[in-house]
Amino acid sequence: PTGYMENSISYSAIEDVQLLSWENAPKYCLQLTIPGGTVLLQAANSYLRDQWFHSLQWKKKIYKYKKVLSNPSRWEVVLKEIRTLVDMALTSPLQDDSIHQAPLEIVSKLLSENNNLTTQDHESIIVAIAPLLENNHPPPDLCEFFCKHCRERPRSMVVIEVFTPVVQRILKHNMDFGKCPRLRLFTQEYILALNELNAGMEVVKKFIHSMHGPTGQCPHPRVLPNLVAVCLAAIYSCYEEFINSRDNSPSLKEIRNGCQQQCDRKPNLPLRLLHTSPDLVSQEATLTESRLKPVIVTSNEIHVEVERNNTANQKMTANVGNDSEPNLIDCLMVSPTCSTMSIELSAQADRILGCYVEILKMLSDYDDWRPALASLLQPIPFPKEALAHEKFTKELKYVIQRFAEDPRQEVHSCLLSVRAGKDGWFQLYSPGGVACDDDGELFASMVHILMGSCYKTKKFLLSLAENKLGPCMLLALRGNQTMVEILCLMLEYNIIDNNDTQLQIISTLESTDVGKRMYEQLCDRQRELKELQRKGGPTRLTLPSKSTDADLARLLSSGSFGNLENLSLAFTNVTSACAEHLIKLPSLKQLNLWSTQFGDAGLRLLSEHLTMLQVLNLCETPVTDAGLLALSSMKSLCSLNMNSTKLSADTYEDLKAKLPNLKEVDVRYTEAW
Repeated sequence: PTGYMENSISYSAIEDVQLLSWENAPKYCLQLTIPGGTVLLQAANSYLRDQWFHSLQWKKKIYKYKKVLSNPSRWEVVLKEIRTLVDMALTSPLQDDSIHQAPLEIVSKLLSENNNLTTQDHESIIVAIAPLLENNHPPPDLCEFFCKHCRERPRSMVVIEVFTPVVQRILKHNMDFGKCPRLRLFTQEYILALNELNAGMEVVKKFIHSMHGPTGQCPHPRVLPNLVAVCLAAIYSCYEEFINSRDNSPSLKEIRNGCQQQCDRKPNLPLRLLHTSPDLVSQEATLTESRLKPVIVTSNEIHVEVERNNTANQKMTANVGNDSEPNLIDCLMVSPTCSTMSIELSAQADRILGCYVEILKMLSDYDDWRPALASLLQPIPFPKEALAHEKFTKELKYVIQRFAEDPRQEVHSCLLSVRAGKDGWFQLYSPGGVACDDDGELFASMVHILMGSCYKTKKFLLSLAENKLGPCMLLALRGNQTMVEILCLMLEYNIIDNNDTQLQIISTLESTDVGKRMYEQLCDRQRELKELQRKGGPTRLTLPSKSTDADLARLLSSGSFGNLENLSLAFTNVTSACAEHLIKLPSLKQLNLWSTQFGDAGLRLLSEHLTMLQVLNLCETPVTDAGLLALSSMKSLCSLNMNSTKLSADTYEDLKAKLPNLKEVDVRYTEAW
């Protein structure tokens, strides 16, 4: 443009904005009064004209308030202007995020530039801007101001009356604390302020309950992940002093590689040496010898002994150059020049730890939150210093116990490691684990719930036999029924190859009444199995419709079925429980489970034992991808009917790739069709 409108008009130069309302005035026009004249703006319709009018008024006033509040003189005047600014934002007909955010940013800048405010001024400003916070997140600088107020005045009524709805909104609607970490810090300080009240954790408990709601299902899906994120960050901050001092001990890579060169590390600062060795210097000189000795890592409450023998040393040497993350027991190893270390938290850090571990306990008490909580905690998202601190692991044990008591598979399966080669809660709280303090009671509870679920498999039993056979035998010796059952299953499934170990297990079973009884039952089952598998009997068998698991068990116990190759259970009422009987049929090649209640758990058991099965009909059964994926180990399958199941396209492609002999497949009425 040239001429009169060649130069833009600044918002601050606009003296007045009016709607043209006189008779015969041009339609849909605005009149802007500026120094030296007026400007008419004509819109296409009245709606657009009104948008311009309110937007220009908004901009004009915002510039005015920015100027007034940038140089405060008297705080009573400033407070009055803030209230007027808030009222303007609340009454504006404009619908835009910036309408409420701009005043908050102005106040945030004002507070960041004036640090000499009194407590009364703090509270007056917070109360003044409270209406804007009902539907808006506070900006970062304002979060800093709120955090400071929570720390300095935790018992102020402003914390309860003003901050509570703000924090509730953050927990309900925030999608990513990574993008706005100060929101998380503000939420963390707010909860600590609640804990400082007279009722303490009772107030925090009421707040958590208000976030969940009175019904059995929390209506806000973001509340739990946000609360867990706040808890994890707070717990991490308790050990930050120790985490920052990791240079004083071997790095994780050095631990894996067996590198213990103390001279390359910084001196020990925050970690206090409880007992120093009298010949510390000579120890450094004989560093190679010390590598072969046991190292005891000790906190004020925990003692973890790590045997480092020649075999372990060879293993470390073999892993040189491997950047993979070490397991948790490796993470707790420190330099042999410091035989005893202490994790002693400050009083403030101890209060923070107690508060947020208690919140994790509260979260685990809600049935609808427990599956998601177990999934979030499955990767063990805590620093290694926390796992070496007995107070932390002892308090967190309640949460793990809640997972172990939950009958839902999606909950207690999270006790196991998130992937192969990593430790899970099951390993940490089992005898020999860094967190075990109860002689294996929690371990027995975890094994019981896992064995009652879909983990009654050879793979799970094999891992127990390889890593936890000693604790299992000790608990069985003390009469633990779950461990007695585990030992019997190891014998029944031929998990143990060594004859001496088998005899030791038998001696352990016969040393208690419950063990003796269950071992006798095992011997009876073995005799029945021998009779069942004896050659003879029919080659084909069809059970009448409506037959049950009990009917099948009675039938198979009535004679020899060593020749049975074809079994039809179609349209019967059998379930996954009958899998324990089916796996005893040595010659079975064709199995028809059409329209039964046979599910994933039974399918997993079949896949481990009936590897020679050639024909399998699962039409109209409740099996899902979780069970169907296990069929990939049945390499002899030639015909597979998965009609009307919950088969997905990805699982179907996976099965086709892993079953080379598969020729006939029925996937009609599935996602893969």
